[in-house]
Amino acid sequence: MTTGAAPASREPAPARQRGPAADWGPDDQYGALNLVTPKKIRRAMSLVTIGQPVCLSRPFPTTPGRGNPLPAQHYMMRLEKGPGTGAAADYIGGVFHGTSCTHVDALCHMWNSEGMWNGRDPDTELDFAGTRWGGIEHWRTGIITRGVLLDIPALRDARYVTPDEPVRAADLQAAATRQGVAAEPGDALVVYSGRDAWDAENPPWGSSSRRPGLDPSCLDYLRQIRCAALAWDMMDALPVQPDQPLGVHGAIPELGIALIDNAELADLIALCRAAGRYEFLFIVAPLVVLGGTGSPVTPLAVL
Repeated sequence: MTTGAAPASREPAPARQRGPAADWGPDDQYGALNLVTPKKIRRAMSLVTIGQPVCLSRPFPTTPGRGNPLPAQHYMMRLEKGPGTGAAADYIGGVFHGTSCTHVDALCHMWNSEGMWNGRDPDTELDFAGTRWGGIEHWRTGIITRGVLLDIPALRDARYVTPDEPVRAADLQAAATRQGVAAEPGDALVVYSGRDAWDAENPPWGSSSRRPGLDPSCLDYLRQIRCAALAWDMMDALPVQPDQPLGVHGAIPELGIALIDNAELADLIALCRAAGRYEFLFIVAPLVVLGGTGSPVTPLAVL
């Protein structure tokens, strides 16, 4: 699959090739989405049998609160067009990374001691004008693939995941086995942990330094199945381990995986449980922001 071209004025520095990037060359800025082949897309499209779309996005977070310390701005305008006529317009702005806005992380968003995806140096590639490497514009054709939903609360016979029992790699495998579904290379793995049920009985999920979510051991499962994307309602369990400061977000520099954070999965889990099926067409279309670290998105599952 062809990657998007970087802006001519923002040429990347030479790479230190490492990890799965070796499969696609030292100049790759597409990451694990290389696994989403035309054959994969055609198979994903064939999964649509009842024609039921499900929105996986939370409302754009404009209301401040403990779970949304950086609310987005939304201003309305009225435009007069002539006697008795007019139009409405609005301005929207905000910091979409964090725990309130549904968004996708670009490959430049995180790095570890070995650098960004494909070994790039963040001190070289990042400045106030944006990133020279791994920007969200390289995913402008979207993520269109097979989605596989793993239901962790059902596995545990619980309403939600708790801080004392984070989701581990063994849980992901056990959930797949229980549901009779196998994740494959190029899939979008969708992990349901019961965030909204948690919020109904506890302080908002994103408001504490100790929160339930996925343990870093899940990186082993992601590496094993070679998924292209991970969508989740709860993200990394906190606190993170000292030897894994990025938690499961380490999948960005290590595996080149697209992370779709803060997905709203309550409607999808209800439909999948009722239908007894956990695979579907999965679609995400990011904004084309040159040099951007990600984009707000509305992911869709279509059954």
